[in-house]
Amino acid sequence: MIRVYVCSCFGVTEKQVKEHAEAGAHTPRQIASACKAGTDCGSCVRRIQAILGRGTCPRRELLDQGMPALVSEGADVELPEAA
Repeated sequence: MIRVYVCSCFGVTEKQVKEHAEAGAHTPRQIASACKAGTDCGSCVRRIQAILGRGTCPRRELLDQGMPALVSEGADVELPEAA
């Protein structure tokens, strides 16, 4: 059986991350609480986000486009539609 490691610091595999997600860990922080993945060097956090289906950060994308990430109530700002 081939093991695909997501977190080399703690030896956490992709299979383990998926098992924790199926058990209810739906954020990188919850995965970290379950198995420590993402708590040392942090290089695996993006991979964990991708496994959880959270590969992008909408607020970061808005900032990168020069748009406000937080909009005050009543502000007249057009936001891009979600994909």
